[in-house]
Amino acid sequence: MVVLVAVVLLYLGVEALTANRPSSTVPTVDYAADVPAARKAAGFDLVAPPRLPSGWRATTVGLTGSPGSHWHLGVLTDKGRYVGLEQGEESVRSMVTTYVDEAATRAGPVDVAGRPWTTYTDAGGDLALVRRAGRTTTLVVGHDVPRSDLMSYTASLR
Repeated sequence: MVVLVAVVLLYLGVEALTANRPSSTVPTVDYAADVPAARKAAGFDLVAPPRLPSGWRATTVGLTGSPGSHWHLGVLTDKGRYVGLEQGEESVRSMVTTYVDEAATRAGPVDVAGRPWTTYTDAGGDLALVRRAGRTTTLVVGHDVPRSDLMSYTASLR
């Protein structure tokens, strides 16, 4: 009986060490393939990063609605933290309420690549950079993402 238990435990140990498990259950998407068509269809100057920082990967992408289009790009950082890019003709308040928290606190202005952005924070660890240009609001929000990483990502938007 002891030998049988040892064989079963050995088998389970080997199986646990050699099993092929996906590194993430969240699929990666090719956002760059969607950008040209989304730019044509959007009623605003749609922005996206030309490439993602090393180790980051896109997980969701889409342009919804017309008129009143809304662009979304969701990515995970190399540490598995979420960063969302939201863009549309919604008001700043509406975007902050929807994608950060309705109790988010306006923390003040920052300069990102020579352009003014406003920062918002919430109690849950979210930091958002928001910019209004004409009728278009662009919001970049990160959950537990270092401020410098979020600012670099935002500066890369074209």
